[in-house]
Amino acid sequence: MLEPDESKGSRPVLRGERGRKLPDLLDYSELIEALGGPLGGQVIRIAAGSADHINAMDMVEGYGDSGNPVIEKSEFVLSLFEQLDKNHSLSVIEKGIIDNCVKNVYDAYQQGGEVPTLCTLQAELRRHPDKEAEGLAKALELFTNGSLNVFAHPTNVNIQSRLIVYDILNLGSQLKTMGLLVITDAMINRVTENWKKGKRTHIFIDEFHVVFENNYSSNFFASAWRRFRKRNAYPTGITQNVEYLLDSVTARTMLSNSEFIVMNNQSASDRAELAKLLNISEEQLSYVDNAQAGCGLMRIGSAIVPFENRFNPNTALYRLMTTKPSDR
Repeated sequence: MLEPDESKGSRPVLRGERGRKLPDLLDYSELIEALGGPLGGQVIRIAAGSADHINAMDMVEGYGDSGNPVIEKSEFVLSLFEQLDKNHSLSVIEKGIIDNCVKNVYDAYQQGGEVPTLCTLQAELRRHPDKEAEGLAKALELFTNGSLNVFAHPTNVNIQSRLIVYDILNLGSQLKTMGLLVITDAMINRVTENWKKGKRTHIFIDEFHVVFENNYSSNFFASAWRRFRKRNAYPTGITQNVEYLLDSVTARTMLSNSEFIVMNNQSASDRAELAKLLNISEEQLSYVDNAQAGCGLMRIGSAIVPFENRFNPNTALYRLMTTKPSDR
């Protein structure tokens, strides 16, 4: 494993697709189960109808940076509502109602009640006297009592395992944004707990470009990325769709602020954009032009270093990591 520069704990890995439209999807479950050992590894499959549930309203002690975790959790819930209906922006009144109801359900929890869920929040919205509250409660229906209620139940998986995979391969388009928001929030909770214990957390996000497909998940994730770095976590983003990443101003800023970047084979258009963004010379770019598997460039601080890191295919670890159908 290549460790990042200690001063800025974040690192993207950019992989070329060689003209393919679809990425090679790696099922990380086998790898995690093999590496878990006596400490265990947990694979959490997030999809409509899944038996694995992550409570969107979970909140650990120390959540957020403002000193008032309920306020920051309210902002997270607002981001969920914003993406339920992309054709409707929340009014000032609706935002106030949501903020008030979020405060109420956490007040009840802090006084000895059960951990709130989206169902708890929906019930609180229905008790609110303003007429707009009923519309907000109805907007949650699909995600509380409908087919997309995977985030409306108490968490029923082991989120304290040393190794955790959030598998979103079967996450439908309707759940994608909400799923990314909830999973990112769950990672914030775990990073916060580890930070308080003096532990470092490593976060690997494959298909990294997906979190930048809309403003809601993009803005929330950019904020989470900063929190990760503040709390002794090392987030790593991995993508084959570099052009989509470069289309996002937020993603470009994150890339330019990263101290450790690995670049494998890149298309001509992506090479040109990366050269401008990262100040890479034409000679250096030749190392990511038709590069073989395991070869490319590393940017470490201001240094650009070519590398060759071929992996022996006759090993158990290779068989767990490979995405080539011919190797399966």
